[in-house]
Amino acid sequence: MTDQAQTKKTGEAVARLPLPEEAKPVQKPKNLRLLEGLLEAPVPAPAEASPPVIEVEPQAAKPSRGWASRLRPRHIAIISGFLGLVALPAVLTSLYMAFIAADQYHSSSSFSVRSIESSQPADILGMFSQASSGSTFSDSYVLLDFIRSERMVQAVDEAFGLDSVFAPRGLDYFYGIGQDRPIEDKLEYWRSMISVNFDHTSGIMELEVKAFTPEDSQKIAAFVIAQSEKLVNELSLSARNEVLKVAQSEVRMAEERLSNARMALRIYRDSSQEADPVEGAKLATQLVASLEQQLVQLKTELSTALTQMGENTPRVRVMRSQIASLEKQIEQERQRFGSGSASKQGRMASAAFTDVAGRIQQYETLETDREFAERAYTSALAGLEKARIEANAKQRYLAVFIQPTLSELAQYPSRILNSILVFLGALLAWGVVVMGYYNIRDRN
Repeated sequence: MTDQAQTKKTGEAVARLPLPEEAKPVQKPKNLRLLEGLLEAPVPAPAEASPPVIEVEPQAAKPSRGWASRLRPRHIAIISGFLGLVALPAVLTSLYMAFIAADQYHSSSSFSVRSIESSQPADILGMFSQASSGSTFSDSYVLLDFIRSERMVQAVDEAFGLDSVFAPRGLDYFYGIGQDRPIEDKLEYWRSMISVNFDHTSGIMELEVKAFTPEDSQKIAAFVIAQSEKLVNELSLSARNEVLKVAQSEVRMAEERLSNARMALRIYRDSSQEADPVEGAKLATQLVASLEQQLVQLKTELSTALTQMGENTPRVRVMRSQIASLEKQIEQERQRFGSGSASKQGRMASAAFTDVAGRIQQYETLETDREFAERAYTSALAGLEKARIEANAKQRYLAVFIQPTLSELAQYPSRILNSILVFLGALLAWGVVVMGYYNIRDRN
């Protein structure tokens, strides 16, 4: 084989060798290469101008890298955050709910605050819809706050002992309450273990109490209802006393006024020594009329005697003396009655009540006061009785139509739901953190 043929084969072999990346020519588009091939004619290379032989060592193939080598620090931080903020809390919560959390039983009851003045319903649905009038809604809200108040917590603690009834069961310290906790912590725990719902349409209140045993939950629910009934009775009694308070005050004032009027009338009778001056005035009038009748009779006899006797006869003088005495006595009786000279201006004021007319005036004034006081007292008594009837008609009472139930299966805690909620909450928090990081990174 000639040297020229050997050189040509060597060049072809070299041309078939792979060139390094920096030595590779830039590949032109296919359309452009076709156009250049049509315009340019192929020119054969002279035999003596063959390219020099260039020997190139074959390049070793680069090893392929895995996905772990392509992770950056931020990716590692995001994955670590997901494991620490989402996966770990969700797994721990699921394990706690499955193996540690103690069973809880609930006892439910339904009742309402009703009034005696409410109209009697025709059926059971009417009873629920008309159970509360407008005035009982305020009492229902008072009862709602009372069940969730510190007063109820103290009463339950004194009766059952919250530290013992709701003590942690086993390792379940999350749903239990510790020993010797302050009243604020007990109140917060109590509100987490009870549920009170009030229906504004029917006025029905639904109570639900949770405990670690069904018997404890039923006992506590019954105790809460008993305390609520006691509170409603106290409110009803207080409202009744407020209604009767004004009426009783009016009765006391009228009674005192009547007592004073009767005492004044008694003092007058003791001083005047007569029960009724009006009757005395009637007797005085009859006496004056009798004296006047006798006077007329004597004057008639005197006139008859003068026709038969002289002026100086003894009989005429006696008759004239009797007539003078009767006229004087009549004048005195009339003055006692309040007529004649007794009405002149020179009379003393103290003597104005020594005659019959003055005594009658004083007596009638006292009697009028007494009669008015008696009427006022009678009216006050009637008002008190009416207020008592209205107060009795407006009394409130607690109507319990579903007694506390006794559970047979544990309804709480909601293990699957709590696990899902913890997972979703942690996932949401982790997503917010990641989105916030990328938002800051994109802005910068």
